Amino acid sequence: MNPTLRQMRAFVALAKSGNFTLAAQALHVTQSALSGLIKELEQTLGARVVDRSTRRIDLTDIGRELYPLFSQMIDDLDGALANVADHTRLKKGVVRIAAPQLLACTLLPQVIAAWRAQHPDVEVRLADTEVEGVVTRVLSGEADVGIGPERMPAPPLMARQLFEMPFAAVFPQGHPLEAQQRVTWHDLAAYPLISLQGQFTERLLDDMHAATAARAVTVRPAHEVTFMTTALAMVGAGLGVTVCLPYAAPLVAQHRLALRPLEDPVLSRRFLVYTRPGRSLSPASEAFIAFLFGHVERVHGAPALQSGAPSPVSGP
Repeated sequence: MNPTLRQMRAFVALAKSGNFTLAAQALHVTQSALSGLIKELEQTLGARVVDRSTRRIDLTDIGRELYPLFSQMIDDLDGALANVADHTRLKKGVVRIAAPQLLACTLLPQVIAAWRAQHPDVEVRLADTEVEGVVTRVLSGEADVGIGPERMPAPPLMARQLFEMPFAAVFPQGHPLEAQQRVTWHDLAAYPLISLQGQFTERLLDDMHAATAARAVTVRPAHEVTFMTTALAMVGAGLGVTVCLPYAAPLVAQHRLALRPLEDPVLSRRFLVYTRPGRSLSPASEAFIAFLFGHVERVHGAPALQSGAPSPVSGP
């Protein structure tokens, strides 16, 4: 049989203090309980570890050999347990996030700043990337959490909906669209559209055709760029108009542009929080995700669908 942790702690406390009374006080047990643990240890080892007298105890040769070993083992274990406790109490940890460039320069800095105000000891590492890079980083393990738009076909990841927002038109202040009470996709089609490359524009056109087939509203991009920051700069230069989601309002305001809801039809996009299936998140990552959902609901009024477990999202 192997010595138990309680037996080893009792022996180390006794060896440090040299006294049953002091050792019992340090362990918050009775002297009889401490004496019983030492006897159990000696029975387990088949050898005496202390010599007892009426006033003091002395370690035997075997006890002197075991004391530094048991003491180091307990110190190592206590250190490991304290480290785990720091993680669970959010006194330590790292959260690695991958997000598209636009989200990374609008919504997420606000979330991270609010998080750090509450949990300054947890490090948050934000990787801003192209949209397709979000899934790649989560799948490879470079990121614990990915935040990005819904993609077709769906990636082999666990996903929770963070928010769903409708598209809005972005145009320079003083633009003819600013004078209209409402802005429709038909209105937008009269101006050069600056859009994003890849699935953003493909899905937008597909949704537009499906929703306006009877009205034959046609929107054709005049320019396609990689990042929304480029599109906004081009709009600011008077090269056209663009569309984005309302979470980008701070950046739109920095470019001194106007942001208006788009109607007829109302088209929206879902943004999801992606994590790897079958892989447990750290306490810091779990807590950050919960904080993110709460922040989005409080600040943006977008109800986060967080009930139950994350739903698996897998490709064909």
